[in-house]
Amino acid sequence: MHIDPFDAKIVSALARDGRVATVDLAPRVGLSASACSRRLARLEAEGVIKGYKAVVDGAAVGLGITAFVEISLDRQNDEALRAFEAAARKCPNILSCFLMSGASDYLLRIAARDLSDFERLHATVLGRLPHVARIESKFALREAIDRPLVPIP
Repeated sequence: MHIDPFDAKIVSALARDGRVATVDLAPRVGLSASACSRRLARLEAEGVIKGYKAVVDGAAVGLGITAFVEISLDRQNDEALRAFEAAARKCPNILSCFLMSGASDYLLRIAARDLSDFERLHATVLGRLPHVARIESKFALREAIDRPLVPIP
């Protein structure tokens, strides 16, 4: 899909404030409310805008630990990948899961209450996911940058 300058302005504005009403968004991007609404509907229908989310502060809700976990599987065939991903989807503490190139097969971002909670997750969830051969964990000390999207050309 071609993203023109108006589309790029719409997407950028929504990435900064997903709650903005179309009537308020339209003048920000230089369109009428009806034209903005049509473009927004098209961007959603074509999957450019996948959805809207509230950004929740983990520490404020008792999830003060962010861990990045590299997982290596015992095999990398389709059955093993599907089984691992299906099981990982069932764990609400796994916030994101990426199939990777390189030494590890997956990179997970995990939220936990504290180190004891992470240890429990490691032993009772991560270590029991199908086909896991190796787990390597790293803990975030603080978040330095969190951008809502990749800059649109």
